[in-house]
Amino acid sequence: MNPLLLTDGYKVDHRRQYPNGTSLVYSNWTPRKSRIEGVDEIVFFGLQYFIKKYILEDFENHFFNKPKEQILKEYERRINNYLGPNEVGVEHIAALHDLGYIPMVFKALPEGSVVPVRVPMFTMYNTLPEFFWLTNYFETLLSAVVWMPCTSATIAKQYRKILDKYASETSSSPEFVNWQGHDFSMRGMAGIEASFISGMGHLLSFTGTDNITAIYMLEKYYNSDYDKGFIGGSVAATDHSVMSMGTNEGEFDTFRRLICDIYPKGIVSIVSDTWDLWKVLTDYLPRLKDVISGRDGRVVVRPDSGDPVDIICGNPNGKSEVERKGVSELLWDVFGGAVNAKGYKELIPQIAAIYGDSITLQRAEQICERLKNKGFASTNVILGIGSFTYQYNTRDTFGFAMKA
Repeated sequence: MNPLLLTDGYKVDHRRQYPNGTSLVYSNWTPRKSRIEGVDEIVFFGLQYFIKKYILEDFENHFFNKPKEQILKEYERRINNYLGPNEVGVEHIAALHDLGYIPMVFKALPEGSVVPVRVPMFTMYNTLPEFFWLTNYFETLLSAVVWMPCTSATIAKQYRKILDKYASETSSSPEFVNWQGHDFSMRGMAGIEASFISGMGHLLSFTGTDNITAIYMLEKYYNSDYDKGFIGGSVAATDHSVMSMGTNEGEFDTFRRLICDIYPKGIVSIVSDTWDLWKVLTDYLPRLKDVISGRDGRVVVRPDSGDPVDIICGNPNGKSEVERKGVSELLWDVFGGAVNAKGYKELIPQIAAIYGDSITLQRAEQICERLKNKGFASTNVILGIGSFTYQYNTRDTFGFAMKA
């Protein structure tokens, strides 16, 4: 559609509301506050996508390259049906079409910058006086597109800080943090665009993602190139539908078939709580211990039900010994590993765990802290960061606003 219609309805007649003689409107985009405790610096990200996608591509394809008469007729029909017959007019739309480009300057900090709250990330203004109305006309579209990548990139950076901190204290492989935060959010986001602009923000801090689209969009709009540097990736993994097909009685055979036949080497992540997580950890995996220990690659055990902290680290108030031990300790009981130079246990490289449901910044820190207290390195566990993190936010999470 005509991108000039990608706006709040009240914007269309602001041109006539400005004082006579107005020639310049200068606006800024600023995070004004933080609703996340301890976060007072915001990552700036997403403007280049906005400019390339909307200002260049969409205006070229859906405005400038269409016949002016068609654009004016459609715009007039939409506005008159929307507001009723009025004097908004189409002369200014015709003038923009005749000009053939968007007469606007953006002055921005480098994307990826960490910006203190209440400091503008970018400003914008019109370069031709007759198009003064255009600057803040873009407020709605720009706000709708840019707040989420900034917000998700900022939250991803907080995960990175937590995971880096505990890896430096407990792990012999702090570089593994690149993969320790894994984006699981796509299916829970508010549409495909929300999923990939958020997913691009995640990839500023991590390489682990199940969002293929985010990788594609970073290549398309940010000139990322697999030939020059790795952007993001994932591993072979099952879901509950796969694990259910063998039925409860056949679940061990499903594990064996996945580990021995389909993925005899490399990394495979297996959903492990479809029927009984504790049975998997105390029955199936011990029976497959020699196969798993001898693999060229890693088997990743994936629970995703219950309280993530208690499942991974053990519930001190659990009803059984397995519940009190938790996944990490039970894997150590079966497979063992080594105590690193920092004094923390690291599982053999052929086994690990991932938890990918209801992870938050607070739970990530709790998991790492409790693992540390139990004597385990934080990098024994991967965290799947989903829409529970990335979708439960609004433009007001960091108080984003574009003001003239």
